[in-house]
Amino acid sequence: MISIPFEKHTLQNGLDIITHVDKTVPTVAVNIWYHVGSKNEVPGKTGFAHLFEHVMFEGSKNHNKDYFGPLQEIGAMVNGSTTNDRTNYWENLPSNYLELALWLESDRMGFLLEALDQDRFDLQREVVKNERRQSYENRPYGMAYLKLQELLFPPPHPYNWPTIGSQEDLDGAEIEDVKEFFRSFYHPSNASISVAGDIDPDSTLELV
Repeated sequence: MISIPFEKHTLQNGLDIITHVDKTVPTVAVNIWYHVGSKNEVPGKTGFAHLFEHVMFEGSKNHNKDYFGPLQEIGAMVNGSTTNDRTNYWENLPSNYLELALWLESDRMGFLLEALDQDRFDLQREVVKNERRQSYENRPYGMAYLKLQELLFPPPHPYNWPTIGSQEDLDGAEIEDVKEFFRSFYHPSNASISVAGDIDPDSTLELV
């Protein structure tokens, strides 16, 4: 059995921090999990968790532009994903830029709504709708998976609908809907962050 040593701390605001030291190479992996997924949606408003994953890369109050830019400039790998149970965002980057990654994450956790406008929302909604077409509707047997999910988890089970949502629900989504989704689920007490690699745990806790 593999045993990976780690430390876990919980801040007063409820944020869980998990650190793991590995100084093999001068890199660090940052991964923040929000404990919300498509299971937290309701029929008629599906796809919001995944849609908000996309919106999170559109900029925040103090970095009001493309989230990827400053991280890609330093050679970082950046992405996110959504499942039924969680939404996560991760960055792999040189360890001397850890503070940058943590600052960007903190700004969008605390101040994303100040930067979110209708144009950005509409853009990402169209991106998600195209992703659904590409991954399911226009792929041979792509819709079979969605149908199987419906049969395996009949209503009112929250796994009944796909993470990608339905085209109808995405079309009907309003910017205020996703803002309320953010207010409900995107806060420190509903999140966990792991920082692993070439780090000092005490210094990392101070940065967070």
